[in-house]
Amino acid sequence: MRARFGRTFQSLWIRNYRLFSVGQVIKLIAVWMQFVAQDWLVLELTDNSAYALGIVTALQFAPVLLLTLYGGKLADRYDKRRLLIWANAAFSALALALGVLVVTGLVTLYAVFFFAAAMGVAHAIENPVRQSFVYELVGRELLPNALSLSSATFNTARIVGPAAAGALIALLGTGPIFLLNAATYLAPAVALLRIRVDDLHRETRTEPVGGVRDGLRYVVRREDLVLPLLLLFVVGLVGFNFNLTLPVLAKVTYQTGPETFGLLMTSLAVGSLFGALASGGRRARPSVYVVIGAAIGFGVLATVAGLVPSFIGTVAVLVPTGFFMIYFAQATNQRLQLGVDAVYRGRVMATYVLVFAGTTPLGGPLVGALAEHFGPRVSIWGGGLVSLLAGLAALAWQLRRSGSRIGVRLRPLPQFYVIPAESQAVASTR
Repeated sequence: MRARFGRTFQSLWIRNYRLFSVGQVIKLIAVWMQFVAQDWLVLELTDNSAYALGIVTALQFAPVLLLTLYGGKLADRYDKRRLLIWANAAFSALALALGVLVVTGLVTLYAVFFFAAAMGVAHAIENPVRQSFVYELVGRELLPNALSLSSATFNTARIVGPAAAGALIALLGTGPIFLLNAATYLAPAVALLRIRVDDLHRETRTEPVGGVRDGLRYVVRREDLVLPLLLLFVVGLVGFNFNLTLPVLAKVTYQTGPETFGLLMTSLAVGSLFGALASGGRRARPSVYVVIGAAIGFGVLATVAGLVPSFIGTVAVLVPTGFFMIYFAQATNQRLQLGVDAVYRGRVMATYVLVFAGTTPLGGPLVGALAEHFGPRVSIWGGGLVSLLAGLAALAWQLRRSGSRIGVRLRPLPQFYVIPAESQAVASTR
């Protein structure tokens, strides 16, 4: 157990990553507080208009579709550390400006729209830079562990941030939260300034950086990158929409208040946290079958979550669902990062962010319409079923392409495993 614990958190022994991680957890809590306070402010300004809230959400995510690939180009061309410092300074300035407008009573709905879009632009640039910078902090050997701990940090903030925002809104209102975030957004910048540049793992570039199109051509030529990205796109499009479906499930199906929604989201977040930590013990590049297996596991559990008739049962199933959701996303992330050339890492990770986060504005309306016409359960188990079918299709394609097949062991526990084509050939000659 001690050895396992040490492997799970070993990236934190590296000073640069430890500084980076502390700054990130403070900042990510602020990000979730910003989202909650911003949404609450919109409801206050519009007399609870869901339409206005939808516009704010679209403005936050639209830059992901438009600018993320450009952010990946910047990550490959310029110093990632400096880019992250400037991005976090921009977060701080935007939060400060919005906070001043709210405290002085000068804020308008259109001002909130502007700041939501501006924050979205900053996130679209910062995200691929941050994702690819992790490699420089820890190197190749510890990269899977560091990526998993970064995901665990994100999911911890997702639990703490909304709860802290709710308490502070009730106590102080929305304005002071934005002013507080203006200070906390600077934590990553301070941490990055204290990083020892000489200890960073920066690889020597052997070819020109090129542009966004060069990065996309590189991805398309790599079959081992295309399959995980396509699978992530399908699963993310139809299956990763719990922020939309769970509130409707709580209010419409179970006819309860926000505390029920909070419990459902907490269950999903707790499972996600354990899924991130479970990915941290990995040392080598995960095989494509790990990615596909995690996607199939998520599809099965999401389907069950939509079919469970009781509230307690749904809460229970959402924990392993969250586990496989993040385990699948992390396996995809690790397979991409550990399989790319250094000169393309930023643009490949920008493609990952685009596929992972960009599916929200695309799949949200589809899943929302399905939930409105047929109920939230159908949208949940339907998304799970499509995810399951996508995983099975990917498995069938990969097995056919490689000539491998699936074997089954019943002892000591039932287990599926892959028999490579060369092993079958050796067995047939005996």
